[in-house]
Amino acid sequence: MHRRLSLLSACAAFVAAAPLAAQGGPRQPSATAVRAAVETITEADFRRRLAVIADDSMRGRATPSPELEKTAAYIADAFRRFGLRPAGDSGTFIQRYPIQRTQPDSASALVATGNGVEVRWALGTDLAPIEGGLPDGFAGAPVVLMAGLPANDDRPFGDVDVRGAVIVQVLPLSAQSQQGRLLGAVAKAAAAGARAWVLLFNLPARFIAARARDALAPQYEVPGLAGLIPMPLLLMRDSSAADVLRAAGEDLLALRDTALHAVRPLRGVTMSVHGGSRVAERTSAPNVVGILEGSDPRLKNEFVVVSGHMDHVGVAGGGEGCAAQGADSICNGADDDGSGTIGVVELAQAFAQLRPRPLRSIIFLTVSGEERGLWGSAWYVAHPERPLARTVADLHMDMIGRNWRDSIAVVGKEHSTIGAAVDRVNAAHPELGMRLVDDPWHGQFYMQSDHYSFARGGVPAIFLFNGVHNELHTPKDEMGLIDAEKAARIVRMAFYLTLDVANTAAAPAWDPAARQRIVQGAH
Repeated sequence: MHRRLSLLSACAAFVAAAPLAAQGGPRQPSATAVRAAVETITEADFRRRLAVIADDSMRGRATPSPELEKTAAYIADAFRRFGLRPAGDSGTFIQRYPIQRTQPDSASALVATGNGVEVRWALGTDLAPIEGGLPDGFAGAPVVLMAGLPANDDRPFGDVDVRGAVIVQVLPLSAQSQQGRLLGAVAKAAAAGARAWVLLFNLPARFIAARARDALAPQYEVPGLAGLIPMPLLLMRDSSAADVLRAAGEDLLALRDTALHAVRPLRGVTMSVHGGSRVAERTSAPNVVGILEGSDPRLKNEFVVVSGHMDHVGVAGGGEGCAAQGADSICNGADDDGSGTIGVVELAQAFAQLRPRPLRSIIFLTVSGEERGLWGSAWYVAHPERPLARTVADLHMDMIGRNWRDSIAVVGKEHSTIGAAVDRVNAAHPELGMRLVDDPWHGQFYMQSDHYSFARGGVPAIFLFNGVHNELHTPKDEMGLIDAEKAARIVRMAFYLTLDVANTAAAPAWDPAARQRIVQGAH
């Protein structure tokens, strides 16, 4: 801190952070009661439940699919048996959100014209959508060229007006590791009225073709929901734009310079969209929401969310990126995120038997559509079953069944005082042989799971994550590779962390700089 606290304010801060039981408040559970609740979280239970939702019969739990519905019903039934209060639609545990399936026009293309040159980039051949398809048809949009990453993240376009423009960005491959800065600029462009963003990388044509081949397959979207990336984001090989750039007086080799930061109108060039898409089907998908009411008359109106995503990428050919390996065409998603989903179920069972209950209420939430762009969590944040302003934290689990035996990363720990709770739990429970460790990837994965929807909505959030592995999004992510004993220890640590947050007088508070970057930066 830049300023030293006075003795008086230091004492006040200590009192505010103390558990309420130390201030004569409602009784907290005994060590014996806590231990009995924790001991319901077992390797055998974890393995048994995960085997249900990661079985081949669940066909990878795609969003939407009958198998995802079966998974949601299985979790809702467990919540009902535990005695949770339903907090979904019409007195049920299920919260539904709308989905529509669109069929892109096979002739869809982005066309650049100007300076005596016209180039047509076909969707599904030259263009690979990263988020969304081509925007609604338009003609004569100005083009803004960006080289490298922004020099100033607060004003990524400087004095250049991007309203109504297509932004074309030439990036070195090394810049992919700074996706947070890139997506922050995309969000600002969308807010300023830009139409689309085209990323140009120096990539092999076969790579672009592999990414583009599913672009003309039916696409799913949630109508009216602002996505993680709030505008169409398209990928293209930079050399395919060389003629247009050259005609505008730009040198592609110079633009690839990793040290270059430049933003300027692409002189004399406009872009148009040809084609479009039609709505082919309207359907919906489930979240599962159950509440355990807190024991404190005042704090029970504040909520700690414990979450995991129950969907995965389905089967080969289903449009979510699953590819067959030999005769196996089902991407079971045992680790991603069957493991975190069952972690939520195990926590719900443990907390349901704890007496007295935690001071704050706990919302147990399993969402869908994560693999398609954080759909379910974004829908919940936009349509919370309890006021978002009274939601004090989201503790998320995504992939907790693989890799390290003795530790699990806490992504986002540094962004709020949840980090202090993590440190307290680590110090208090060495008997579990499990450490909650700082993010070793320095934010690389922060935007890639459902806690981020809560963070963008202003709720301090972390997620427990064991890192990626070679089986991710393949048919090899199966039960046989899951370390259920380790996962059970992680869930026990998550129990203690949730109990700490639910029972500490002061609600988690953002680090001001992180809040400015994550919350204000999302709007």
